Amino acid sequence: MEPQQRSPLLEVKGNIEVKRPLVKAPSRLPLPGSRFKRGPDQMEDALEPEKKRTRGLGTAPKIATSRPRAPALTTVPQTQGQTAAPKVPKKTGPRCSTAIATAAAAPPMLGGKKPSKRPAWDLKGQLCDLTAELKCYRERTQTLDQENQQLRDQLREAQQQATVLGAERRTLEGELARVQAQAEQGQQELGNLSARVLELEERLGTQESLVQELQKEQLGLQEERRGLATRLEEQERRLQTSEAALSGSQAEVASLRQETVAQAALLAERGERLHGLEMERRRLHNQLQELKGNIRVFCRVRPVLPGEPTPSPGFLLFPSGPGGPSDLPTRLSLSRSDERRGTLSGAPAPPTRHDFSFDRVFPPGSGQDEVFEEIAMLVQSALDGYPVCIFAYGQTGSGKTFTMEGGPGGDPQVEGLIPRALRHLFSIAQELGGQGWTYSFVASYVEIYNETVRDLLATGTRKGQGGECEIRRAGPGSEELTVTNARYVPVSCEKEVEALLHLARQNRAVARTAQNERSSRSHSVFQLQISGEHAARGLQCGAPLSLVDLAGSERLDPGLALGPGERERLRETQAINSSLSTLGLVIMALSNKESHVPYRNSKLTYLLQNSLGGSAKMLMFVNISPLEENVSESLNSLRFASKVNQCVIGTAQANRK
Repeated sequence: MEPQQRSPLLEVKGNIEVKRPLVKAPSRLPLPGSRFKRGPDQMEDALEPEKKRTRGLGTAPKIATSRPRAPALTTVPQTQGQTAAPKVPKKTGPRCSTAIATAAAAPPMLGGKKPSKRPAWDLKGQLCDLTAELKCYRERTQTLDQENQQLRDQLREAQQQATVLGAERRTLEGELARVQAQAEQGQQELGNLSARVLELEERLGTQESLVQELQKEQLGLQEERRGLATRLEEQERRLQTSEAALSGSQAEVASLRQETVAQAALLAERGERLHGLEMERRRLHNQLQELKGNIRVFCRVRPVLPGEPTPSPGFLLFPSGPGGPSDLPTRLSLSRSDERRGTLSGAPAPPTRHDFSFDRVFPPGSGQDEVFEEIAMLVQSALDGYPVCIFAYGQTGSGKTFTMEGGPGGDPQVEGLIPRALRHLFSIAQELGGQGWTYSFVASYVEIYNETVRDLLATGTRKGQGGECEIRRAGPGSEELTVTNARYVPVSCEKEVEALLHLARQNRAVARTAQNERSSRSHSVFQLQISGEHAARGLQCGAPLSLVDLAGSERLDPGLALGPGERERLRETQAINSSLSTLGLVIMALSNKESHVPYRNSKLTYLLQNSLGGSAKMLMFVNISPLEENVSESLNSLRFASKVNQCVIGTAQANRK
């Protein structure tokens, strides 16, 4: 059976279906005149007439395209200065006349129904329709090719225009960045200018306030100028009056000058006379001290302290002098009962009375000021160039340290001889300064403990080191003695002296004894080197003032059993009594004018050598206790003082140059 031949109509339909993919999809690119603001939907609307034309061909099937839609172009904003692209008129293909004829020949649609198809047997009519439709599609394809070519041209133009616009955009973006940078710089400059404006406004306000103040000051100065002008006029009037008076005063000045010359000559004459009177005063003062004796002895009895037994009446008596009670006391009577004599006879023996006479006796009620008043003139002799030595002698607890240094607490009423003497010297030196004398004072304070010299003014690591201090000559051929490694402190006021005394009081060697809770176990020697100069007359003088607080002079009990601590006290007592005995021998040798004076037998007498010789003035305080239990030591002290009081040393000589 032969295969069935295909119908020509089916072959034409097949060709049409094959050619359908050749129909290009409508372009969605924006037209040049649309300013690139059309979206894909708007572009489809632009091609809507073509679709309508296609739908107008009722028998033409729909063209299926498998091409993806082209991406829509990015909308480029219209910038300033950009010119609009010329509008391209939309071109539509010519309508197919055959299709129109076919559509016109077709009967109208009733109720929206399509016209009825040709019958199957009308192959010629169907072929005619297909031929007309094919022709129409070919024309439409040509039209679409032309439109496609136009759209391609428009696309190239749009791409070129987009490239130009991109370059222009980049240029504008660079210009925008530059403008923004300029704007930021302008903002910064504006901020700086604003700050500057504020600063200038503030300065302007300050300047305005300053101008106002200056204006006020100017007004005040104007008022002051007017006042000064008035005063100037007044001063000019007074000046004229003064000039008139000056002419009268010049003659008076001339006469006053003559009187001044006469007064200067008289003043020089009186200065010479005053100097002569001062020298005469010193001579008479020294003569008075010589008449009193270069070695004087004062006796002082301390008062009974709280807790001590009251002595019996008549134990200590102070007989009146030849002039009666008005005379100063110079005698002392001490009663002592001998119990051994009473035991041998079977009846109490009458008490033995011992009478002593000294240059001055101070009863227990005598104050520190009364004691110093008696020695003030002797202390002043040191300013005149005479060596002066004052020392306190007596047993432990008799009041030697109280007499020399004073009591504790800083009470001015109980100040001792040392602070009072220095205050007196400072005062007299200041008075003599008006006569041309200048004085300097250098103080030292040492103690002699067990024949070892120790510096009481030492501080720090040198405190308590006595082996380093030795007594030496100041220089070859010099008679002045110094203590090596000892502090010599210049003093000029009372406070400096008080500080030195306080330091020495802390460093001095003391110990507890049977007679006193705190007993001085050494000799303390305070020396003040005085140097005076009268520059106008070329006079110089210098002398030491020595104030000595001797250690306790109690005797030893050879039958007393001693332990290790007591043996140490025993050695101290032996050294003390040895030095005190040497002091008595030196004074006796000076009194007897012996050729050899044993100064070197003791460190005490060796240190005081220049203050004990024939050119010195000495004063000894013998301090005794008012208690009956100490009567034996009191008698020993009084007897030693009586021997010293009987000594006579040659005339003192001043150390002058």
